Amino acid sequence: MAGRRPVEEAFAAGRPAIRLLVVPQRREPLEKLVLHATRLRMPIVELEGGSLTSLAGFDGHQGVALVVEPRVFASLDDVLGRAAERAEPPFVLVLDSLEDPQNVGTLLRSAEAAGVHGVLFPTRRQAPLTPAAVKASAGAVEHLLLCPVDDLAGALADLHGHGLRVAGSEADAPLTARQADLRGPLALVVGSEGQGLGPTVRKRCDLLMRIPMRGAVGSLNAAVAGSILLFEAVAQRDPEGVAWRAAVAPWPGPRTVATHDATPTDDASAAEESDAVDEGRPGEASAVNRETATSVSSPTEAAPAVDTAPAAEDLLPAEPPPAAKPRRTRALLLSPTQAAPAVDTAPAGEDLLPAEPPPAAKPKRTRVAKAPKD
Repeated sequence: MAGRRPVEEAFAAGRPAIRLLVVPQRREPLEKLVLHATRLRMPIVELEGGSLTSLAGFDGHQGVALVVEPRVFASLDDVLGRAAERAEPPFVLVLDSLEDPQNVGTLLRSAEAAGVHGVLFPTRRQAPLTPAAVKASAGAVEHLLLCPVDDLAGALADLHGHGLRVAGSEADAPLTARQADLRGPLALVVGSEGQGLGPTVRKRCDLLMRIPMRGAVGSLNAAVAGSILLFEAVAQRDPEGVAWRAAVAPWPGPRTVATHDATPTDDASAAEESDAVDEGRPGEASAVNRETATSVSSPTEAAPAVDTAPAAEDLLPAEPPPAAKPRRTRALLLSPTQAAPAVDTAPAGEDLLPAEPPPAAKPKRTRVAKAPKD
């Protein structure tokens, strides 16, 4: 994989890596990646831009690439298990033989942002997950469950057996995306750029929908159309916008899922959940006023009154701690030959008087011998 953001997301997701490739002339963002690889004791190889382009297969590598171990793909049970872990109805994106790696990467990025639980795609007649596709996804593939299947129509039948409805997009569908019911367990199928949905896949769809077009152009890019349908499903599944996936923590921290669904009877827990959510939302302060953190369950239901009066024992003033008595010391002037007298530390009245200076030492007298008389 190549590109600064994909490498960052690979480090954040804990993807096993072999070595980091980087150009010698690099700026501060690349230096952070080099420092992180050094902490992981990962080999770092410096290559020129041309050599890095030939290895990555495209010129949008931004001066950095990461050699990783083969990707571990998921199964249908893994996808349904992730939905059960999040306590959400399954939401799956299905790609039907897309041909452009850029469209694949863009759809994977939209799918991760929409909170899908997994992505299904056929192993044949599908654009490969190249470094360019990973770059187009901005590293979102590192946080998605990717499930390649040999028989896409059979996989849709298995999803239908687990209670998922299969919805496909088609230009001549009678219902618009807004008219279709996209709530509950859902598998959303996006067809290829040229032919749309395949015949066998169309037969497996429970409903077909279209995006209303008002301009002169009769169709949209597959990635754009798929992104519109994904977020139309998100709007129907969560119309109040009270549950969302938290944004990326500062790299290389892990991503978390935060749910904001407060009850009016638990103010403390509502404030804590609101603080946890706002810490992950970009562009907003993390501190939330506890008075506004409690949400009301319905527009007509008023918030319950909160008794803020303190208890009776809280009205009594707290006893101040006893003040520590200052320690008093006396300075004595002693001669070198005198020993220090014992100091009485009792707080008597005479100790408050200034100490008398010691008597001055008398000077020694010397005799001068007189010379004898002749």
